[in-house]
Amino acid sequence: MPPTIIPFEEGERALDWLSLCAALQAGHDRPRAEIADSFLYRGDDTLLNRAAWIDGLGLAVKSATIFPGNAVRDLPTINGGVNLYDDATGTLAAIVDFHLVTKWKTAGDSLYAATRLARSDSRRILIVGAGTVAQSLWQAYRAAFPDAEFTVWNRTRARAEEMAETCGGIAVADDLEQAVCAADIVTSATMSTEPILKGEWLQPGQHIDLIGAYRPDMREADDEALRRARLFVDSIDTTVGHIGEIEIPLSAGTISRDDILADFYDPRAFQRLSNDEITLFKNGGGAHLDLMTSRYILDAWQSAR
Repeated sequence: MPPTIIPFEEGERALDWLSLCAALQAGHDRPRAEIADSFLYRGDDTLLNRAAWIDGLGLAVKSATIFPGNAVRDLPTINGGVNLYDDATGTLAAIVDFHLVTKWKTAGDSLYAATRLARSDSRRILIVGAGTVAQSLWQAYRAAFPDAEFTVWNRTRARAEEMAETCGGIAVADDLEQAVCAADIVTSATMSTEPILKGEWLQPGQHIDLIGAYRPDMREADDEALRRARLFVDSIDTTVGHIGEIEIPLSAGTISRDDILADFYDPRAFQRLSNDEITLFKNGGGAHLDLMTSRYILDAWQSAR
């Protein structure tokens, strides 16, 4: 039987953000994933392979090609696909569009955390950054917080205005400090290497969702933010020792390993304890989340047929 091929637009029609959250929860009820990343380089070009195997769920290999020179050819600089393999036989079950998996994995990761860590009565959501991921976050957060009002802040106001128009006229903030102070949830997806979110701005009861920093030299929140908040990550294995948001303050002694209270594999500890505490979540991603998301996409595709 040939593998199922799932393109972006057709595949997305069958998906639902809260159903994805349920799939992520179910995926983390299974044995902890085995994961491995590999890189190949040719000058400025890169091939990244991220593999995961979860007993009972299957295997996935997410391949991404990063060709910066494609920009002058009017082609996407990042391309790829996800090969999803059957757990029992190892046969190729599906090939899923790379951008579909990445979009739903990234925003779904943060949304799942927010359903456990943010106050259920959160009504003011600030999106920091106005890129492609920011628009996905707007779509995702609306599913769990349908009555929320959204504001976007970006270093370049014009980009924020473009996003606001695309997303149905959400508010645009000029002052980041004021916008953070007024928010119940702050979700940040920037390419910053220097912290832009200050701990002194944080208010009791807030939830902070950090997505953008993915390299060892990148951070979005400063030391004071980490000291004031209760800290959570999606996976200890893909954040500690890998991502600057966590590793830089750990190496400096600003926080200790014990300050990271839980990841998704410890659901009893992964929760808000009071309305006044500040929660901070680091979205680190990982191939295991690509696998869980791809499996959800395939199941949804087949159910819609």
